[in-house]
Amino acid sequence: MENPQKIEFKSVDAFLDFLPEKELEIVLFLRKIVLECMPDCKEKLAYNVPFYYRHSRICYIWPASITWEKVTSGVGIGFCKGNSFLDETFETTDFSSKSLFSSIKEIDVVSLKQQIYEAILIDEQIVKARRRKIQ
Repeated sequence: MENPQKIEFKSVDAFLDFLPEKELEIVLFLRKIVLECMPDCKEKLAYNVPFYYRHSRICYIWPASITWEKVTSGVGIGFCKGNSFLDETFETTDFSSKSLFSSIKEIDVVSLKQQIYEAILIDEQIVKARRRKIQ
């Protein structure tokens, strides 16, 4: 994927400083939930947005101010292996499954946490399957 934004953030803090206030509020709220559910995750920028990793990419937070045709307004949270989810409430694309929010009030925290925990389980299953193949 090329960089249509024409900018490159050096850190998550630089990314956060760039965001308009409304998006920043949603991003910080989603980020807090992700970090509560996955305190052992690594937060790294990819495509100019934060991705959250354990053994592999689990999810990302993508605000509309960071240009990408799949998020045109609000803030999206996406799951990199969302097509493996049993829950079908997220929109599924080739890259991921995602939900878009234009305010914190729209976020169903309980449901989002369930999806994060499901993504963690999928990540664990992938690692176990890889280990079995190696042995």
